[in-house]
Amino acid sequence: MQHRIIVLGAGYAGAIAAGRLARRLYREDVAVTLVNAEPDFVERVRLHQLATGQGLRPRPLSEMFAGTGVEVRLAEVTGVDVDRRTVGVVAAHGIDTDGAAEDLPYDTLVYALGSGWSDHGVPGAAEHAHEIAGRAGALRLRDRLARLGAGQPVVVVGGGLTGLEAATEIAEARPDLDVALVARGGLGDWLSPRGRAHLRKVFAALGITVHEHAAVTGVTADHVTTADGSTIPSAATVWTTGFAVHAIPGASALETGADGRIAVDATMRSLSHPDVYAVGDAAVTTGAGGKPLRMSCASGTPMAWQAADAIAARLTGGKLPDVPLRYVNQCVSLGRREGLIQYVTADDRAVRGVLTGRFAALYKEVVCKGAAWAVANPLLGMPARRRHVVARTAGAARTADSAGAAAKASA
Repeated sequence: MQHRIIVLGAGYAGAIAAGRLARRLYREDVAVTLVNAEPDFVERVRLHQLATGQGLRPRPLSEMFAGTGVEVRLAEVTGVDVDRRTVGVVAAHGIDTDGAAEDLPYDTLVYALGSGWSDHGVPGAAEHAHEIAGRAGALRLRDRLARLGAGQPVVVVGGGLTGLEAATEIAEARPDLDVALVARGGLGDWLSPRGRAHLRKVFAALGITVHEHAAVTGVTADHVTTADGSTIPSAATVWTTGFAVHAIPGASALETGADGRIAVDATMRSLSHPDVYAVGDAAVTTGAGGKPLRMSCASGTPMAWQAADAIAARLTGGKLPDVPLRYVNQCVSLGRREGLIQYVTADDRAVRGVLTGRFAALYKEVVCKGAAWAVANPLLGMPARRRHVVARTAGAARTADSAGAAAKASA
């Protein structure tokens, strides 16, 4: 029988892992199933563009994985039973079924359900703020921005990469709006001096008001409140203060970190359940210097490579990957005509070198297109080094387990 590999989530990490597994293993040996709630691959790094009315190229998963041997299953994950080795699913919204729940058995699980937005418990944020961590949220924000008239205020809360990209994209696309950004720290305070200077230059050119060292403590339909009691008018509040993982890992027996991410080793294998791997935002592991990898596409992609190669190696008796996970740069789009490429150390600390301006914008565009291409062409771009499964496959393991159980019963 085939070894059953289920990959949960078709974001960057999950889709890349599924495609790489199809590239590494023979179809007669393994059955790879990719479970996702949406029929299309969503370019999360472009959702700020979608929110400003730009069209994104549709990328149906059924077309991306056609002919690869990967089965795409449109379903929502309701739970993971790591003791029974099953995944609970219901048909995705819009799929014509009776809605019955189903348990999918696996021999190896790759958990890549990623993360969503987090309101961090700030009063009013969940009710009144918009998020762009998912396609549905970006579309709701797009509709809201389209209804705003000239001069109305838009407040982006959060000074991280997502906040910078959202604020500049909105300000460039809608110069008639009064755009402001509220940051808990200083504007781009993790960047190099040259990076911070360029960021301030772009914000000034776009007319973005910056409220630094300001923590938002409340959100209403028409303003946000900061810790010092100040109110900032807002007809549309965009919340970009960080991500939170799905509750599923915490509700299972999987070992997780304090933030609910699945704890994994250097091969992305669960520390508590060796038949489970986790990649992307859903996993916590350390990179260079012993620092935890941050939630990002820059982390998720190499994590997916590592997991897929480790699974293939363990199934075929090959050599485990030993590739250090490190960072090279941070790529920030600042609208369609401006960008910032901040070079960093292996453990993600800014160095002096930066690229700015139009060239940096083109650089970021190439990175985004390259990431999407890698997902959309899972069988291209890397050598075909397929190997047959030589370790105990799922079928053999189940047969041996059943025989052992029968022997014990007869004894």
